[in-house]
Amino acid sequence: MSYFAVALAWLLVALALMVAGVGFPAVHLASPDTLILVHVVCIGWLSVAMCGALFQFVPVLVAKPLFSEKWALPGLGLLTIGLAALLAGFLGLGGRLPAWHWILPAGALLLIAGFSLIVVDLGLTAWQRPTGPARFVLVGLASLCVTVAFGAIFAFAHAGRAGPVGEAMLASGVPLHAIAGLGGWLTLTAMGVSYRLLSMFMLSPDIDDRKSNVTLAVGALAIAIAAIGGVFAIWLSFGLNVVLSVVAVLSLATIILYGRDVLGIFKNRKRRQLELNTRMAVLSYISLAASALLGVMLILTGAFTAQLGAFVFLAVFGWLSGLVLAKLYKIVAFLTWLETYGPVMGRTATPRVQDLVSEARASKWFVIYHAAVWFGTLMLLAGQPSAFRAAAAIMTIGIVGIVREIIRTRSLADVESTLRLPGGACAPHLLFARN
Repeated sequence: MSYFAVALAWLLVALALMVAGVGFPAVHLASPDTLILVHVVCIGWLSVAMCGALFQFVPVLVAKPLFSEKWALPGLGLLTIGLAALLAGFLGLGGRLPAWHWILPAGALLLIAGFSLIVVDLGLTAWQRPTGPARFVLVGLASLCVTVAFGAIFAFAHAGRAGPVGEAMLASGVPLHAIAGLGGWLTLTAMGVSYRLLSMFMLSPDIDDRKSNVTLAVGALAIAIAAIGGVFAIWLSFGLNVVLSVVAVLSLATIILYGRDVLGIFKNRKRRQLELNTRMAVLSYISLAASALLGVMLILTGAFTAQLGAFVFLAVFGWLSGLVLAKLYKIVAFLTWLETYGPVMGRTATPRVQDLVSEARASKWFVIYHAAVWFGTLMLLAGQPSAFRAAAAIMTIGIVGIVREIIRTRSLADVESTLRLPGGACAPHLLFARN
Protein backbone atom coordinates (compact mmCIF):
# COMPACT_ATOMS: atom_id res chain seq x y z
CA MET A 1 0.00 0.00 0.00
CA SER A 2 2.93 2.33 0.68
CA TYR A 3 4.21 1.78 -2.86
CA PHE A 4 0.84 2.79 -4.30
CA ALA A 5 0.65 5.92 -2.12
CA VAL A 6 4.16 7.03 -3.10
CA ALA A 7 3.49 6.29 -6.78
CA LEU A 8 0.28 8.34 -6.81
CA ALA A 9 2.06 11.21 -5.06
CA TRP A 10 4.72 11.23 -7.81
CA LEU A 11 1.99 11.11 -10.47
CA LEU A 12 0.41 14.24 -9.00
CA VAL A 13 3.86 15.89 -8.99
CA ALA A 14 4.28 15.03 -12.68
CA LEU A 15 0.88 16.45 -13.56
CA ALA A 16 1.62 19.63 -11.60
CA LEU A 17 4.85 20.02 -13.59
CA MET A 18 2.98 19.60 -16.87
CA VAL A 19 0.31 22.10 -15.86
CA ALA A 20 3.05 24.57 -14.87
CA GLY A 21 4.72 24.14 -18.26
CA VAL A 22 7.85 22.40 -17.01
CA GLY A 23 9.47 20.10 -19.56
CA PHE A 24 8.25 19.07 -23.01
CA PRO A 25 6.43 20.56 -24.98
CA ALA A 26 7.43 23.91 -23.44
CA VAL A 27 11.11 22.98 -23.92
CA HIS A 28 13.09 20.47 -26.00
CA LEU A 29 12.75 16.72 -25.42
CA ALA A 30 16.38 16.42 -24.32
CA SER A 31 16.36 19.40 -21.94
CA PRO A 32 17.05 18.94 -18.19
CA ASP A 33 13.47 19.99 -17.38
CA THR A 34 12.12 17.22 -19.63
CA LEU A 35 14.51 14.73 -18.01
CA ILE A 36 12.99 15.70 -14.64
CA LEU A 37 9.46 15.15 -15.90
CA VAL A 38 10.28 11.87 -17.65
CA HIS A 39 11.99 10.35 -14.60
CA VAL A 40 9.24 11.48 -12.20
CA VAL A 41 6.75 9.65 -14.45
CA CYS A 42 8.80 6.56 -15.32
CA ILE A 43 10.48 5.91 -11.96
CA GLY A 44 8.33 7.71 -9.39
CA TRP A 45 4.93 6.83 -10.82
CA LEU A 46 5.05 3.84 -13.15
CA SER A 47 7.99 1.83 -11.78
CA VAL A 48 7.03 2.26 -8.11
CA ALA A 49 3.39 1.36 -8.86
CA MET A 50 4.51 -1.65 -10.90
CA CYS A 51 6.83 -2.86 -8.12
CA GLY A 52 4.02 -2.49 -5.57
CA ALA A 53 1.66 -4.50 -7.77
CA LEU A 54 4.28 -7.20 -8.37
CA PHE A 55 4.88 -7.62 -4.63
CA GLN A 56 1.20 -8.55 -4.41
CA PHE A 57 0.81 -10.63 -7.56
CA VAL A 58 4.06 -12.50 -8.18
CA PRO A 59 3.33 -14.77 -5.16
CA VAL A 60 -0.15 -15.33 -6.64
CA LEU A 61 1.26 -16.06 -10.10
CA VAL A 62 3.61 -18.76 -8.79
CA ALA A 63 1.58 -19.88 -5.73
CA LYS A 64 4.66 -19.36 -3.54
CA PRO A 65 5.39 -16.85 -0.76
CA LEU A 66 7.50 -13.78 -1.46
CA PHE A 67 11.23 -14.54 -1.07
CA SER A 68 11.62 -11.74 1.51
CA GLU A 69 8.86 -9.50 2.89
CA LYS A 70 11.51 -7.40 4.68
CA TRP A 71 13.18 -6.11 1.50
CA ALA A 72 10.14 -4.26 0.16
CA LEU A 73 10.27 -1.19 2.43
CA PRO A 74 14.07 -0.59 2.17
CA GLY A 75 13.70 -0.93 -1.59
CA LEU A 76 11.04 1.78 -1.64
CA GLY A 77 13.17 4.05 0.56
CA LEU A 78 16.22 3.68 -1.69
CA LEU A 79 14.16 4.35 -4.82
CA THR A 80 12.64 7.49 -3.30
CA ILE A 81 15.97 8.93 -2.11
CA GLY A 82 17.70 7.90 -5.34
CA LEU A 83 15.05 9.57 -7.49
CA ALA A 84 15.25 12.75 -5.40
CA ALA A 85 19.04 12.82 -5.90
CA LEU A 86 18.64 12.20 -9.63
CA LEU A 87 16.16 15.08 -9.93
CA ALA A 88 18.54 17.35 -7.99
CA GLY A 89 21.24 16.43 -10.50
CA PHE A 90 18.99 17.32 -13.43
CA LEU A 91 18.16 20.63 -11.72
CA GLY A 92 21.90 21.22 -11.52
CA LEU A 93 22.29 20.45 -15.25
CA GLY A 94 19.61 23.07 -15.97
CA GLY A 95 21.25 25.67 -13.74
CA ARG A 96 18.43 25.67 -11.19
CA LEU A 97 20.73 24.27 -8.48
CA PRO A 98 24.52 24.30 -8.04
CA ALA A 99 26.16 21.76 -10.38
CA TRP A 100 27.16 19.10 -7.84
CA HIS A 101 28.95 16.58 -10.07
CA TRP A 102 28.65 13.79 -7.53
CA ILE A 103 24.88 13.87 -7.15
CA LEU A 104 23.84 12.21 -10.45
CA PRO A 105 26.16 9.20 -9.87
CA ALA A 106 25.00 9.08 -6.23
CA GLY A 107 21.36 9.04 -7.35
CA ALA A 108 22.13 6.32 -9.89
CA LEU A 109 23.85 4.14 -7.26
CA LEU A 110 20.92 4.53 -4.85
CA LEU A 111 18.47 3.55 -7.61
CA ILE A 112 20.65 0.55 -8.47
CA ALA A 113 20.57 -0.51 -4.82
CA GLY A 114 16.79 -0.09 -4.55
CA PHE A 115 15.97 -1.83 -7.81
CA SER A 116 18.48 -4.61 -7.00
CA LEU A 117 16.63 -5.46 -3.78
CA ILE A 118 13.34 -5.55 -5.65
CA VAL A 119 14.63 -7.47 -8.68
CA VAL A 120 16.30 -10.15 -6.55
CA ASP A 121 13.25 -10.46 -4.29
CA LEU A 122 10.73 -10.72 -7.13
CA GLY A 123 13.05 -12.66 -9.41
CA LEU A 124 13.80 -15.39 -6.87
CA THR A 125 10.08 -15.63 -6.11
CA ALA A 126 9.03 -15.89 -9.78
CA TRP A 127 11.85 -18.31 -10.57
CA GLN A 128 10.29 -20.92 -8.27
CA ARG A 129 7.64 -21.56 -10.95
CA PRO A 130 8.67 -19.76 -14.16
CA THR A 131 5.59 -20.51 -16.25
CA GLY A 132 2.85 -18.46 -17.92
CA PRO A 133 2.65 -14.79 -16.84
CA ALA A 134 5.63 -15.29 -14.46
CA ARG A 135 7.85 -15.53 -17.56
CA PHE A 136 6.75 -12.05 -18.60
CA VAL A 137 7.68 -10.79 -15.15
CA LEU A 138 11.16 -12.36 -15.39
CA VAL A 139 11.78 -10.80 -18.81
CA GLY A 140 10.43 -7.50 -17.46
CA LEU A 141 12.84 -7.63 -14.52
CA ALA A 142 15.75 -8.42 -16.87
CA SER A 143 14.73 -5.41 -18.96
CA LEU A 144 14.66 -3.31 -15.80
CA CYS A 145 18.29 -4.28 -15.14
CA VAL A 146 19.22 -3.20 -18.68
CA THR A 147 17.33 0.08 -18.23
CA VAL A 148 19.06 0.84 -14.94
CA ALA A 149 22.47 -0.04 -16.43
CA PHE A 150 21.96 2.41 -19.30
CA GLY A 151 20.72 5.06 -16.85
CA ALA A 152 23.76 4.62 -14.60
CA ILE A 153 26.13 5.01 -17.57
CA PHE A 154 24.33 8.21 -18.56
CA ALA A 155 24.50 9.57 -15.00
CA PHE A 156 28.26 8.96 -14.76
CA ALA A 157 28.73 10.40 -18.28
CA HIS A 158 26.89 13.60 -17.28
CA ALA A 159 29.31 13.84 -14.35
CA GLY A 160 32.29 13.35 -16.71
CA ARG A 161 33.24 10.03 -15.12
CA ALA A 162 32.28 7.47 -17.78
CA GLY A 163 35.13 7.87 -20.27
CA PRO A 164 34.80 7.97 -24.07
CA VAL A 165 32.62 4.85 -24.18
CA GLY A 166 30.17 6.38 -21.71
CA GLU A 167 30.15 9.64 -23.67
CA ALA A 168 29.34 7.73 -26.86
CA MET A 169 26.52 5.88 -25.11
CA LEU A 170 25.10 9.14 -23.77
CA ALA A 171 25.23 10.72 -27.22
CA SER A 172 23.40 7.90 -29.03
CA GLY A 173 21.98 5.41 -26.54
CA VAL A 174 18.99 7.25 -25.06
CA PRO A 175 16.50 5.47 -27.41
CA LEU A 176 17.82 2.10 -26.17
CA HIS A 177 17.32 3.22 -22.55
CA ALA A 178 13.72 4.22 -23.35
CA ILE A 179 12.92 1.03 -25.27
CA ALA A 180 14.24 -1.20 -22.46
CA GLY A 181 12.30 0.77 -19.84
CA LEU A 182 8.98 1.49 -21.52
CA GLY A 183 8.90 -1.57 -23.76
CA GLY A 184 10.69 -4.29 -21.80
CA TRP A 185 10.22 -3.43 -18.14
CA LEU A 186 6.85 -1.68 -18.05
CA THR A 187 4.96 -2.98 -21.10
CA LEU A 188 5.97 -6.66 -21.07
CA THR A 189 5.42 -6.83 -17.30
CA ALA A 190 2.01 -5.14 -17.62
CA MET A 191 1.08 -7.60 -20.36
CA GLY A 192 2.02 -10.59 -18.23
CA VAL A 193 0.16 -9.42 -15.14
CA SER A 194 -2.89 -8.43 -17.18
CA TYR A 195 -3.27 -11.99 -18.52
CA ARG A 196 -3.89 -13.28 -15.00
CA LEU A 197 -5.92 -10.29 -13.79
CA LEU A 198 -8.27 -10.29 -16.78
CA SER A 199 -8.83 -14.03 -16.49
CA MET A 200 -9.42 -13.73 -12.75
CA PHE A 201 -11.83 -10.80 -12.85
CA MET A 202 -13.81 -12.04 -15.89
CA LEU A 203 -13.86 -15.72 -14.88
CA SER A 204 -12.17 -16.65 -18.14
CA PRO A 205 -9.81 -19.60 -18.73
CA ASP A 206 -6.12 -18.69 -18.63
CA ILE A 207 -4.60 -17.92 -22.01
CA ASP A 208 -2.95 -20.88 -23.72
CA ASP A 209 0.74 -20.84 -22.74
CA ARG A 210 1.76 -21.61 -26.33
CA LYS A 211 0.13 -18.38 -27.53
CA SER A 212 1.43 -16.16 -24.73
CA ASN A 213 4.92 -17.66 -25.11
CA VAL A 214 5.00 -16.59 -28.76
CA THR A 215 3.94 -13.07 -27.74
CA LEU A 216 6.64 -12.99 -25.07
CA ALA A 217 9.31 -14.40 -27.40
CA VAL A 218 8.70 -11.72 -30.03
CA GLY A 219 8.66 -8.97 -27.40
CA ALA A 220 11.80 -10.27 -25.69
CA LEU A 221 13.56 -10.53 -29.06
CA ALA A 222 12.76 -6.86 -29.73
CA ILE A 223 14.28 -5.83 -26.39
CA ALA A 224 17.34 -8.07 -26.88
CA ILE A 225 18.01 -6.61 -30.34
CA ALA A 226 17.61 -3.09 -28.97
CA ALA A 227 19.98 -3.71 -26.05
CA ILE A 228 22.63 -5.91 -27.63
CA GLY A 229 22.38 -4.83 -31.26
CA GLY A 230 22.11 -1.20 -30.24
CA VAL A 231 25.25 -1.29 -28.11
CA PHE A 232 27.23 -2.96 -30.92
CA ALA A 233 25.89 -0.44 -33.43
CA ILE A 234 27.08 2.45 -31.25
CA TRP A 235 30.40 0.75 -30.55
CA LEU A 236 31.04 0.19 -34.29
CA SER A 237 29.64 3.65 -35.19
CA PHE A 238 27.03 2.13 -37.53
CA GLY A 239 24.15 4.28 -36.27
CA LEU A 240 20.89 2.96 -34.86
CA ASN A 241 18.56 3.19 -37.88
CA VAL A 242 18.64 -0.50 -38.79
CA VAL A 243 18.34 -1.65 -35.16
CA LEU A 244 15.43 0.69 -34.43
CA SER A 245 13.64 -0.36 -37.62
CA VAL A 246 13.83 -4.04 -36.67
CA VAL A 247 12.72 -3.26 -33.11
CA ALA A 248 9.74 -1.24 -34.43
CA VAL A 249 8.55 -4.16 -36.58
CA LEU A 250 8.91 -6.66 -33.72
CA SER A 251 7.20 -4.29 -31.28
CA LEU A 252 4.22 -3.91 -33.61
CA ALA A 253 4.04 -7.70 -33.96
CA THR A 254 4.09 -8.04 -30.15
CA ILE A 255 1.18 -5.62 -29.77
CA ILE A 256 -0.83 -7.48 -32.44
CA LEU A 257 -0.18 -10.86 -30.76
CA TYR A 258 -1.07 -9.43 -27.35
CA GLY A 259 -4.30 -8.01 -28.80
CA ARG A 260 -5.14 -11.48 -30.12
CA ASP A 261 -4.55 -12.97 -26.65
CA VAL A 262 -6.66 -10.33 -24.88
CA LEU A 263 -9.52 -10.72 -27.34
CA GLY A 264 -9.45 -14.46 -26.63
CA ILE A 265 -9.78 -13.83 -22.89
CA PHE A 266 -12.72 -11.47 -23.45
CA LYS A 267 -14.38 -13.91 -25.85
CA ASN A 268 -14.18 -16.86 -23.42
CA ARG A 269 -15.24 -15.01 -20.27
CA LYS A 270 -18.07 -16.35 -18.13
CA ARG A 271 -18.82 -13.02 -16.41
CA ARG A 272 -20.81 -11.06 -18.98
CA GLN A 273 -21.23 -7.91 -16.84
CA LEU A 274 -17.81 -6.30 -16.66
CA GLU A 275 -16.54 -4.54 -13.55
CA LEU A 276 -15.28 -0.97 -13.75
CA ASN A 277 -11.60 -1.93 -13.68
CA THR A 278 -12.03 -4.11 -16.75
CA ARG A 279 -14.12 -1.55 -18.62
CA MET A 280 -11.48 1.09 -17.95
CA ALA A 281 -8.71 -1.32 -18.96
CA VAL A 282 -10.44 -1.46 -22.36
CA LEU A 283 -9.81 2.29 -22.71
CA SER A 284 -6.10 1.69 -22.07
CA TYR A 285 -6.11 -1.03 -24.77
CA ILE A 286 -7.65 1.49 -27.17
CA SER A 287 -4.76 3.82 -26.35
CA LEU A 288 -2.26 0.99 -26.95
CA ALA A 289 -3.78 0.29 -30.37
CA ALA A 290 -3.87 4.02 -31.12
CA SER A 291 -0.21 4.33 -30.10
CA ALA A 292 0.76 1.55 -32.49
CA LEU A 293 -1.29 3.09 -35.32
CA LEU A 294 0.11 6.55 -34.61
CA GLY A 295 3.67 5.20 -34.60
CA VAL A 296 3.18 3.49 -37.98
CA MET A 297 1.63 6.62 -39.51
CA LEU A 298 4.41 8.87 -38.20
CA ILE A 299 7.11 6.53 -39.55
CA LEU A 300 5.43 6.29 -42.97
CA THR A 301 5.12 10.07 -43.19
CA GLY A 302 8.65 10.72 -41.93
CA ALA A 303 7.33 12.65 -38.92
CA PHE A 304 8.23 10.21 -36.15
CA THR A 305 11.18 12.16 -34.77
CA ALA A 306 9.29 15.47 -34.83
CA GLN A 307 6.23 13.95 -33.11
CA LEU A 308 8.04 11.59 -30.74
CA GLY A 309 6.65 13.47 -27.72
CA ALA A 310 3.02 12.87 -28.74
CA PHE A 311 3.68 9.17 -29.39
CA VAL A 312 5.40 8.64 -26.03
CA PHE A 313 2.75 10.67 -24.18
CA LEU A 314 -0.08 8.50 -25.53
CA ALA A 315 1.82 5.28 -24.76
CA VAL A 316 2.79 6.36 -21.23
CA PHE A 317 -0.42 8.01 -20.06
CA GLY A 318 -3.03 6.33 -22.27
CA TRP A 319 -1.76 2.74 -22.26
CA LEU A 320 0.54 2.19 -19.27
CA SER A 321 -0.90 4.70 -16.77
CA GLY A 322 -4.48 3.94 -17.82
CA LEU A 323 -3.99 0.21 -17.22
CA VAL A 324 -2.18 0.74 -13.91
CA LEU A 325 -4.91 3.07 -12.60
CA ALA A 326 -7.69 0.69 -13.61
CA LYS A 327 -6.04 -2.27 -11.91
CA LEU A 328 -4.96 -0.21 -8.89
CA TYR A 329 -8.61 0.66 -8.27
CA LYS A 330 -9.45 -3.05 -8.04
CA ILE A 331 -6.27 -4.16 -6.28
CA VAL A 332 -6.75 -1.72 -3.38
CA ALA A 333 -10.38 -2.81 -2.95
CA PHE A 334 -9.47 -6.49 -2.99
CA LEU A 335 -6.53 -6.14 -0.59
CA THR A 336 -8.59 -3.99 1.79
CA TRP A 337 -11.42 -6.52 1.75
CA LEU A 338 -9.01 -9.42 2.34
CA GLU A 339 -7.18 -7.59 5.13
CA THR A 340 -10.31 -6.40 6.95
CA TYR A 341 -12.77 -9.23 6.54
CA GLY A 342 -10.56 -12.26 5.88
CA PRO A 343 -9.98 -12.95 9.63
CA VAL A 344 -13.74 -13.07 10.36
CA MET A 345 -14.88 -14.75 7.14
CA GLY A 346 -17.41 -17.51 7.85
CA ARG A 347 -17.97 -16.37 11.44
CA THR A 348 -20.11 -13.31 10.73
CA ALA A 349 -21.78 -11.45 7.87
CA THR A 350 -19.26 -9.50 5.76
CA PRO A 351 -19.60 -7.24 2.70
CA ARG A 352 -18.52 -8.26 -0.81
CA VAL A 353 -15.50 -6.69 -2.51
CA GLN A 354 -17.89 -4.70 -4.74
CA ASP A 355 -19.49 -3.21 -1.61
CA LEU A 356 -16.24 -1.35 -0.82
CA VAL A 357 -16.48 0.79 -3.97
CA SER A 358 -18.95 2.94 -5.86
CA GLU A 359 -18.30 2.17 -9.51
CA ALA A 360 -21.00 4.56 -10.76
CA ARG A 361 -19.32 7.48 -8.99
CA ALA A 362 -15.76 6.46 -9.85
CA SER A 363 -16.34 5.82 -13.57
CA LYS A 364 -16.61 9.52 -14.43
CA TRP A 365 -13.09 10.21 -13.10
CA PHE A 366 -11.60 7.53 -15.34
CA VAL A 367 -13.53 8.82 -18.36
CA ILE A 368 -12.35 12.39 -17.65
CA TYR A 369 -8.76 11.16 -17.36
CA HIS A 370 -8.75 9.19 -20.61
CA ALA A 371 -10.59 11.91 -22.56
CA ALA A 372 -7.98 14.43 -21.34
CA VAL A 373 -5.11 12.13 -22.39
CA TRP A 374 -6.51 11.77 -25.90
CA PHE A 375 -7.13 15.51 -26.12
CA GLY A 376 -3.60 16.19 -24.89
CA THR A 377 -2.17 13.88 -27.56
CA LEU A 378 -4.05 15.74 -30.27
CA MET A 379 -2.79 19.06 -28.92
CA LEU A 380 0.81 17.82 -28.98
CA LEU A 381 0.36 16.69 -32.59
CA ALA A 382 -1.14 20.10 -33.43
CA GLY A 383 1.70 21.95 -31.69
CA GLN A 384 -0.54 23.69 -29.16
CA PRO A 385 1.40 23.75 -25.83
CA SER A 386 -1.14 25.98 -24.03
CA ALA A 387 -4.01 23.62 -24.90
CA PHE A 388 -1.81 20.71 -23.79
CA ARG A 389 -1.41 22.33 -20.36
CA ALA A 390 -5.20 22.60 -20.17
CA ALA A 391 -5.41 18.88 -20.97
CA ALA A 392 -2.91 18.18 -18.17
CA ALA A 393 -5.09 20.18 -15.77
CA ILE A 394 -8.12 18.07 -16.73
CA MET A 395 -6.04 14.92 -16.27
CA THR A 396 -5.22 16.17 -12.77
CA ILE A 397 -8.91 16.53 -11.98
CA GLY A 398 -9.49 12.94 -13.05
CA ILE A 399 -6.53 11.65 -11.01
CA VAL A 400 -7.61 13.56 -7.89
CA GLY A 401 -11.06 11.99 -8.26
CA ILE A 402 -9.57 8.49 -8.62
CA VAL A 403 -7.30 9.02 -5.59
CA ARG A 404 -10.31 10.17 -3.59
CA GLU A 405 -12.15 6.98 -4.53
CA ILE A 406 -9.15 4.88 -3.48
CA ILE A 407 -8.98 6.67 -0.12
CA ARG A 408 -12.72 6.09 0.37
CA THR A 409 -12.18 2.39 -0.39
CA ARG A 410 -9.32 2.18 2.09
CA SER A 411 -11.44 4.00 4.71
CA LEU A 412 -14.45 1.66 4.15
CA ALA A 413 -16.48 4.83 3.56
CA ASP A 414 -18.86 3.18 1.07
CA VAL A 415 -19.59 0.09 3.20
CA GLU A 416 -22.94 0.04 4.94
CA SER A 417 -22.50 0.92 8.61
CA THR A 418 -24.11 -2.35 9.74
CA LEU A 419 -21.43 -4.38 7.93
CA ARG A 420 -18.44 -2.03 8.15
CA LEU A 421 -16.58 -3.46 11.11
CA PRO A 422 -18.10 -6.68 12.48
CA GLY A 423 -16.68 -8.12 15.69
CA GLY A 424 -13.06 -9.28 15.24
CA ALA A 425 -12.41 -7.10 12.16
CA CYS A 426 -9.88 -4.25 12.34
CA ALA A 427 -10.09 -1.04 10.33
CA PRO A 428 -7.32 -0.90 7.68
CA HIS A 429 -4.55 1.70 7.89
CA LEU A 430 -4.51 4.12 4.97
CA LEU A 431 -0.85 3.57 4.03
CA PHE A 432 0.07 0.17 5.48
CA ALA A 433 -1.52 -3.26 5.02
CA ARG A 434 -1.36 -6.00 7.61
CA ASN A 435 -0.39 -9.46 6.37
